[in-house]
Amino acid sequence: MDLKLLLISTSLGVICYSSAQKEGNECIKANAKSCGECIQVGAKCGWCMDPEFLKQGEATLTRCDELESLRKRGCSSAKVENPRGSQLVLKNKAVTNRNKGEGKLRPEDITQIQPQKLNLSLRSGEPQSFNLKFKLAEDYPIDLYYLVDLSNSMKDDLENVKNLGTQLMVEMSKITSDFRIGFGSFVEKTVMPYISTTPAKLLNPCTGDQNCTSPFSYKNVLKLTSNGQEFNTLVGQQQISGNLDSPEGGFDAIMQVAVCGEHIGWRNVTRLLVFSTDAGFHFAGDGKLGGIVLPNDGKCHLENNMYTMSHYYDYPSIAHLVQKLSDNNIQTIFAITEEFQPVYMELKNLIPKSAVGTLSANSSNVINLIIDAYNSLSSEVILENSKLPEGVTIMYQSRCKNGLTGEGEMGRKCSNISIGDEVSFTISITAKQCPKMGKPESIKIKPLGFNEEVEITLNFICECDCHKDGIENSEICHNGNGTYECGTCRCNEGRIGRQCECSTNEVTSEDLDKSCRKDNGTDICSNNGDCVCGACECKKRESPEERYSGMFCECDNFNCDRSNNKLCGGHGRCECRVCICEANWTGSACDCSLDTTTCLASNKQICNGRGTCECGTCKCTDPKFQGPTCEICPTCPGVCEQHKECVQCRAFGTGEKKDTCERDCSYFNLIKVKDRDKLPQPGQAFPLMHCKERDANDCWFYYTYAVNNKTEKEVHVVETLDCPAGPDIIPIVAGVVAGIVLIGLALLLIWKLLMIIHDRREFAKFEKEKMNAKWDTGENPIYKSAVTTVVNPKYEGK
Repeated sequence: MDLKLLLISTSLGVICYSSAQKEGNECIKANAKSCGECIQVGAKCGWCMDPEFLKQGEATLTRCDELESLRKRGCSSAKVENPRGSQLVLKNKAVTNRNKGEGKLRPEDITQIQPQKLNLSLRSGEPQSFNLKFKLAEDYPIDLYYLVDLSNSMKDDLENVKNLGTQLMVEMSKITSDFRIGFGSFVEKTVMPYISTTPAKLLNPCTGDQNCTSPFSYKNVLKLTSNGQEFNTLVGQQQISGNLDSPEGGFDAIMQVAVCGEHIGWRNVTRLLVFSTDAGFHFAGDGKLGGIVLPNDGKCHLENNMYTMSHYYDYPSIAHLVQKLSDNNIQTIFAITEEFQPVYMELKNLIPKSAVGTLSANSSNVINLIIDAYNSLSSEVILENSKLPEGVTIMYQSRCKNGLTGEGEMGRKCSNISIGDEVSFTISITAKQCPKMGKPESIKIKPLGFNEEVEITLNFICECDCHKDGIENSEICHNGNGTYECGTCRCNEGRIGRQCECSTNEVTSEDLDKSCRKDNGTDICSNNGDCVCGACECKKRESPEERYSGMFCECDNFNCDRSNNKLCGGHGRCECRVCICEANWTGSACDCSLDTTTCLASNKQICNGRGTCECGTCKCTDPKFQGPTCEICPTCPGVCEQHKECVQCRAFGTGEKKDTCERDCSYFNLIKVKDRDKLPQPGQAFPLMHCKERDANDCWFYYTYAVNNKTEKEVHVVETLDCPAGPDIIPIVAGVVAGIVLIGLALLLIWKLLMIIHDRREFAKFEKEKMNAKWDTGENPIYKSAVTTVVNPKYEGK
């Protein structure tokens, strides 16, 4: 019981771990426990059969991996089981090349599609593609069945149809030398509630003196024949009938024409059904009005050329009609009066390989309508396939006339095809999984409206070849406790372990735990695996390059030191968290090269004799020297003079090397600064030389020269020249200043004079206006004196 609980918990742990993984290596994520399971994951997956392939701690399911990963892990190509799909053409008769009049061929001797039969072996995820040709044959036989509505409203149409046989024979002879024609008619079911009339009315449903036949559902008047005169004679004997509602029972008639092949006389040639009416149609469900509830069974029910079950089965649905017309390769032409054109155009969109033509009021244009509709239908080829097995998909790509191509749904068809044109299709079939039973399946592909088809047998690769060589009860599997196949043991029931060495009834979970701990204080399998049969099976990582290993899963190959963001510097492999370096590399991250060629100077000395070569780089023992081979001395005498001309031409565009500056002076990086305070100062991690040089114009320029830690030469230069003023320029400047002062004084005097003249004119103008002024002396009526006199009443003048 304890062991069962342990196995359940282990399985749950694996499931949880797998579900937590991100999208990645599908082979790793599949947890395939056998070669057969592995190859069904995808076309990229392979199974290593090498018995010595697994390292200690690695589970059996790690044998399933991507092919490149298996190779890197040490599994040779000869030991990798990787079956591939294949195809075998069983019948490949070439399409017929013939012209009209070259001699009559039987329909079964004419081939329009190639190949005709093939076998495909499918590996999961690997598509198998083949090419299919289609050629519209010259002078291909045609069977045409004319189905007409004989309700009273079609009386004048019937007169024109009576001569249709011979006329149509003449016109169709221009297309084919092998043409047959047949005729049928329909009216309506006779059990609808609205036909609760007297027997006399049923015998002659027309009004007045018209002689009409009793209503019927469908009548096969003339089986397909090459005798046009017989068609005319039999059609001439037909009488119209009548019913009381506008929709007719034409769908019943179409169904019987489609499924009653022997009665109609259909051959395996081009089959055309012309449906002529001036009314709408009843469809599935309308039969309930007459108490008919049983759905149409899609079978033939003709007795004495009459449909006998119209009162028993409902009208067929549109989908049912589409299926039966397609199954029997019948192309439908709807010859409809203008009033019902919109209705039948919608119906055409639901029925593949069908056409709609506008019928004149009296059907006088029916022959031209049929010819035009046939040309339209034959100019397009559409491929369809039968129902696909579960997990199988199919893709089409067309290559049509004038270089036109199509994919997806458009890849199924080609349009504007003329007789004799050849088009091709590339068909890819892919299995996503093996069927439950693993047995072969068959599918068919055919062009709609044609009787020819391609038969394809699908065989599924569900097991590896090594499965057939399995040894039951092998001694390798612990004394015959399992089957040894594909490099591993498949244990019998009740046995577990890599070699089936444990019995589920003989061990307990405590025993398992004890043998899977490195010591008493550690986790089971270092928390990186599961304990199975007393041995650790390490978990898988999402990346196929990363693995746990070791007796206790204590090792891995992805936690070693890195250099330049590469594991072991890209110069070694990680084993149990330690880098194993390649030749000429050392260090904990294999980032130290033992190759001294990079330290050789031009004099063939290591580091010019001024240092040692460490990890492929010179370490200069004399601090004054720098560079890849200790050849540079930035502070040695003569450095400033050596670089003066190049600094001058690059910074200021002057000097002796200004014309060859780009060629001779690109060996250092130039950085401009605004003033001398911005220049680098001594005390940096690398030696620095301050330089002061003078150009031909006695202007000074300042710069520093250094080789940085990346062995790059750097020059920092002050961007402006320091040019002192000379003695000859002083008189010139003084003269210019004096001239400016004199001009300023003259301008000031002129301005003062102009202001005086302006002021005098303004004053004179003011005086003149003052003398001419006249003042009004009238008294202000609202004026009151500011003086108030007050008299003391007690005053007596004394």
